[in-house]
Amino acid sequence: MPDDFVIARNPEPDSTLPYLLRIPLGDGILLKAKETWPRTAKVYCHRFFDGWPEEVEIVERVGVRSCVRRGAAIDLVLDRGRENRSQFVITTIRGGRQAVFWQTSRTVKQARPRVAVSTARALGVRDLTIVVDSGERYAWKFGEQQATTRRERLPAGDYGVLDEAGRVIAAVERKSPQDLVGSMTSGKLKFQLTELASLPHAAVVVEASYGRLLQHEHVRTAVIADGLAEAQVAFPAVPIVFCDNRKLAQEWSYRFLAGAVVAAAADDFGATAVADLTPSAPMSPLPTPEPSAAELRAWAIAQGHEISPKGRIPAEIRAAWAATNATAGRSAGAQSSSSS
Repeated sequence: MPDDFVIARNPEPDSTLPYLLRIPLGDGILLKAKETWPRTAKVYCHRFFDGWPEEVEIVERVGVRSCVRRGAAIDLVLDRGRENRSQFVITTIRGGRQAVFWQTSRTVKQARPRVAVSTARALGVRDLTIVVDSGERYAWKFGEQQATTRRERLPAGDYGVLDEAGRVIAAVERKSPQDLVGSMTSGKLKFQLTELASLPHAAVVVEASYGRLLQHEHVRTAVIADGLAEAQVAFPAVPIVFCDNRKLAQEWSYRFLAGAVVAAAADDFGATAVADLTPSAPMSPLPTPEPSAAELRAWAIAQGHEISPKGRIPAEIRAAWAATNATAGRSAGAQSSSSS
């Protein structure tokens, strides 16, 4: 379970970025920000070099459902109903400087850091080399796409792209309707999906529509539909994509493989950039959060204290709760010391 997302006052009095953000990714990331949420526009953030201050005024503390780095972005999902999804995008701006922008779906449609988008090339990728498995018969030529091909044995799939070290970044398994049904009924498809699932990105591309696939002469429709459903549920990371014909299947695969190359470059950049955001000083743990009013009332009733069902929590109830938890903490520490 990730730690809480915390917004505090920036302890630097002269800073133009008055807030301090504590992001629970890895060992923790600290950023200075101008706003407490990107409500109307993207919020510029800057790295906070010092560790978490010992004395800091906390503005807001929210539980986190998910905090994951994807490429050059950190996706943050908070445990609340509104203003819960946001993203920190790490990019390079004019002059080669690294910058971080905090955004939501309302403030930006989509971010593609460090990517030059082109309508001619897939995602602007130049000199895309697609490796065709040496066992592939009647291979796609990608003659209408801006890509070159070479033959080589692939560990999985029929078409793939490699990184500079020769590792497969992504692969596509090409299927005709007859081949897909045959491999599914024989059990071969599950082994192929297992191999594809071991790759960073993979897909099965069918040179037919879903409706055309179900019109098989010898295999019942229910058997095909159920088999495909079972395979997709068992291997959710390997989508089975239905393209109407060979031409569209080739085009989809070209775009997919180019997208994987872009994603790999963004992931390398993001890993380095996020590592640079980690504070030089170690992050001190956050204190135990204060209980809500409902939690305090429930605790007080369980302990036999008299408390009204509404209104403010009396100071003596808060003091009793604090004293009880402090005693429990000292007891746990004493037991840990004696056992060691």
